[in-house]
Amino acid sequence: MTGRPLKWEVVSGAQARAEGHPTADLDTEWLKVHLARPVPKGGEGRVLIDKTYKDAKSYYRDGDTIVFDRSLGIRRNAVVLPLGYRLISCNVPSQVMADPDGRVMITFLNTSAAAAPLVIRAKPGLAPFKPKVPATTGTATTVTLASQASRLSDRAHQDREIVYFPNDPATHSFNLYHDYTESRPGVAHYFNVVRAGSSVSNPSAILLDTGESLKVETISGAELKKRSLDAGEPVTDTTQIVVISFPAVKPAASVRLRITETYTDPNRYLLDGDELVWDRAFGRPRNAVVLPAGYYLTNSSIPASVSETEDGRIRLDFVNPRPDEIAVLIKARRRPQ
Repeated sequence: MTGRPLKWEVVSGAQARAEGHPTADLDTEWLKVHLARPVPKGGEGRVLIDKTYKDAKSYYRDGDTIVFDRSLGIRRNAVVLPLGYRLISCNVPSQVMADPDGRVMITFLNTSAAAAPLVIRAKPGLAPFKPKVPATTGTATTVTLASQASRLSDRAHQDREIVYFPNDPATHSFNLYHDYTESRPGVAHYFNVVRAGSSVSNPSAILLDTGESLKVETISGAELKKRSLDAGEPVTDTTQIVVISFPAVKPAASVRLRITETYTDPNRYLLDGDELVWDRAFGRPRNAVVLPAGYYLTNSSIPASVSETEDGRIRLDFVNPRPDEIAVLIKARRRPQ
């Protein structure tokens, strides 16, 4: 949250077990990090750990080629090549992006349940360059500079996730919470544009780091323009926009927001006979839908990880590594009494 260093120390496996990690390997050393503040009820504590490893088995030279060969169990990963190296092969489907200093970054979302057996090969010889979005797009394309920038954003970077909780389908309403990290210095608002055909009610927001409640307003597109605010996308005068205000982000710091809302959308969430129908497009990388209590899943048009929550509800987790939308169609029925 603050960007300031935290106290840390290296401890034994026995000490890690005694201080809250009951499954810590006794033969392994552990990093113990002292948080800046207690985790608030319903909130989170965020830590950025920066460390250096040396492992000759997973990172080595093969002639003039460098090889990064490592099984990665974490679901979101990025590997940045040394300056001046060009990528020649990568066995896991990945985005390839240029860092601001010209280094090449390989980044991916692992959608499987197993660790990704990543193998990257690179060679020297990349000419120095400064990445930028092209100033022109040519006469044969309608792609805009803004759309290029959005398509070249890092999908694996975990800055937001959404969980939907559909209510009784006869009401066409669903609750959701939307967690979002803002790290751009000077930014003091978050805008949630309500899509056409939906309406929003009961919006609220907190800072997850502290549990502090934030100011939330629902305004029209006309009011947005009157205040000279930019929602980041085109809006009409009648568009509903939820505006969350928070202290402006300081350099090297960030804020983590949780936005809670209730939506009503009779066109995309409904009851068809005795069957629940959820028909909604997801554009963000991570989305989850938790079915109402008492319903079992019969159809999902898009692959999802399916699990059961502690209270017996069915949860579907969708991961979309692509920069376009996935058209999620879910159908469910009530369990027999």
